[in-house]
Amino acid sequence: MTTAFDSLDLAGTPLANRIALAPMTRSRAGEGGVPTELTAEYYAQRASAGLLITEGIQPSVVGQGYPSTPGLHSDEQIAGWRKVTDAVHDRGGRIFAQLMHTGRIGHPVLLPDGLTPVGASPVAATGQVFTHVGPKDFVTPRELTGPEIRETIADFAAAARAAVDAGFDGVELHGANGYLIHQFLAPNTNLRTDEWGGSVEGRIRFALETVRAVAAEIGGARTAIRLSPGNPYNDIDEPAPEAAYSALVQAIEPLGLAYLHLLESAAGTRELTESLRKQFDGTLILNPASEGPTGPDALALIEEGVADVISYGVLFLANPDLPERLRAGGPFNAADAATFYGGDHRGYTDYPTLGA
Repeated sequence: MTTAFDSLDLAGTPLANRIALAPMTRSRAGEGGVPTELTAEYYAQRASAGLLITEGIQPSVVGQGYPSTPGLHSDEQIAGWRKVTDAVHDRGGRIFAQLMHTGRIGHPVLLPDGLTPVGASPVAATGQVFTHVGPKDFVTPRELTGPEIRETIADFAAAARAAVDAGFDGVELHGANGYLIHQFLAPNTNLRTDEWGGSVEGRIRFALETVRAVAAEIGGARTAIRLSPGNPYNDIDEPAPEAAYSALVQAIEPLGLAYLHLLESAAGTRELTESLRKQFDGTLILNPASEGPTGPDALALIEEGVADVISYGVLFLANPDLPERLRAGGPFNAADAATFYGGDHRGYTDYPTLGA
């Protein structure tokens, strides 16, 4: 029987176990979206994971949707991330960069030079985003033109190359949680009637072409994607996600990707997860639906064959030595939600390890 503590060959990248750090925005990047020494310490502390997946990293200036998030589109950012990957590798860990273009989720005050958020269609999200000058209502995004869509795909590919140059073992494209790739997939945010919208084939095109471009740039074995079918986060409405996600997974299957990362939401179903797993021959990482943060009981999904790897968010945030604690059955530090975003080392690198 396969367990969470068995090793795994991730398309040529050896993982020591099947426990992953889920991508989590922490909003602690330095000036210019450059990771800091504290960032390197944070990820190195968690290097006992089989795989670390970083917080969302914007592939371009206009891809930023939150304050103090890091990028991978400048030499300074690449150099900053090299310190992170070196620190993780020095402790025997493996790390993928998550590339996240937030699309319509953001605000002009977060962007330079008069830029405004962009999207698949000019449909504003309901709600507000936190900025350095306080909460702001979401604005109506500017609809990307056909040539701009191609430029955006090229931005993802360039950022993937930059990630490899920075020492990452691979990249995960963020196609979940209502950000740009998800905005093209969802019928309420993609109202286009050109080749990038309308039919299922049109709505999956941006995700598919982005995966293909990144795989062509750095290789399929270093490319992955995260999806969250039916997830209503950031004002997404996918009442019948099965057709689009089945078509997308079938289309990316021949590319030999490192993994498919599924995030189950309250609106999602295990039935769809199991269906997509059957259509994807590679590694499946799962962030399972649960009441509250993913807990130790989720490891049984590996033993049951539902997933190959389980990704942990809040529990890993608060327990830098999570694999050791899971093997021991606890105890587990409680997370401080007040320090999730922004700030200094408190609630970031000061959670104690066992025996500390």
